[in-house]
Amino acid sequence: MNTTYDIVVIGAGIVGAAIARELSGHQLAVALLDARDDVGDGTSKANTAILHTGFDAKPGTLESAMVSRGYTLLSEYARHTGIPVEHTGAILVAWDDEQLDALPGLRDKAEANGYRHCEIIGAAEVYQQIPHLGDGALGGLTVPDESIICTWTVNLALATDAVNRGTTLLRGYRVETVDIGTEFTTLHTSAGPVTTRWVVNAAGLGADVIDARFGFDRFTVTPRRGELIVYDKLARALVDKIVLPVPTARGKGVLVSPTIYGNVMLGPTSEDLQDRTATATSEAGFEFLLDKGRRLMPELLDEEVTATYSGLRAAIDHGDYLIAADAPKRYLLLGGIRSTGLTAGMAIAEYTLGELRSAGLELVPGGELPDPPRMPNLGEAFTRPYQDAERIAADPAYGKIVCFCERVTAGELRDACRSTIPPADLDGLRRRTRVMNGRCQGFFCGAEVQAVVDTLSPVPVTVQPERIRQ
Repeated sequence: MNTTYDIVVIGAGIVGAAIARELSGHQLAVALLDARDDVGDGTSKANTAILHTGFDAKPGTLESAMVSRGYTLLSEYARHTGIPVEHTGAILVAWDDEQLDALPGLRDKAEANGYRHCEIIGAAEVYQQIPHLGDGALGGLTVPDESIICTWTVNLALATDAVNRGTTLLRGYRVETVDIGTEFTTLHTSAGPVTTRWVVNAAGLGADVIDARFGFDRFTVTPRRGELIVYDKLARALVDKIVLPVPTARGKGVLVSPTIYGNVMLGPTSEDLQDRTATATSEAGFEFLLDKGRRLMPELLDEEVTATYSGLRAAIDHGDYLIAADAPKRYLLLGGIRSTGLTAGMAIAEYTLGELRSAGLELVPGGELPDPPRMPNLGEAFTRPYQDAERIAADPAYGKIVCFCERVTAGELRDACRSTIPPADLDGLRRRTRVMNGRCQGFFCGAEVQAVVDTLSPVPVTVQPERIRQ
């Protein structure tokens, strides 16, 4: 394999994949490198999966500009690629006088961010729109363009697009040391050396570690754990909008939201940790969420829990995105790209190219590009293969349901395993198909999933049914 590149992007999450895609539209040898065995297997896979308008960002910040621009870019990209999006809208609910008094300021902030569709509504209207909300709401602020999206498909679409444009994807390459030469930088990784002229650091939770290897000491990443509870699809009738709290300086708080897969989500928590691998859920986290849930929507707690999970956000000691190029070292940092990076990723990629160009990277357009990939639909609100009679007639594998909780077919498993970026493990197969992601968590379908996977070449996963903690 040729391991000398013009530019290497470290981190195959949404931001890194978007940057690699953008760079691959030029006459450059690009590599997208990740320590894990799959794209989107870090921070990007576990968030609240909301396509944000940016209404509540701090006006004048780079984050505000990137989220606003990213909303437009990702919405358009989703239409071309089939990334599922539901325009549910959102309501911020005020539960006390202090929160109620904050609503005009939040509306003004939205307008300062260029979003002019928020409206303050009274308690009666709040309950008309969210009839199952708990007692005691005093009013609300509508955000009609907030939407839910499949974060898994976003990441995979961007990475697939990058590979189709010529990016070399290097999975399982953990950067251990860095040698910076006069013309080339060598990244010594767990899978061998990778030589490149330029490096883009989009390593998320590890961005400060990589930054230090380039000789900097300018920020520290603090892993911020967010735990969530996912309720069964039968709970979806309780809420068809995103129910948001009035935000605080610490974060957006606990929300209730429908998911693109037809479930309802409660969370997240917000807990600063030291361990950058601590993605386990906790008893204290569940108690906190259930206590909040009793106030927000008590009927939700009567529904069955399908799954629980947690993700780590890359919080930094800096009030904004930290994007900075160092021309002499041919290096660019992207730090502190919080959960808004899902929405902002494509805009960050645009911005990154401008920064690289200013730092001296020659960017020559690469000519005609392939069409964006058409991604499999994982959204419950749209036609899935098992519902498509014409598709089943053409290929009966789409009529053979393997996972009955999530209605995943043998055809979808086959397509995932033979795709441009096949899954490396069970979690990767879940993110591409929803298989084993429902009520039984693979308890009933695991053996049949394994039988289907065993017929495929190459065989990417070994299925081991898991039980969720409830």
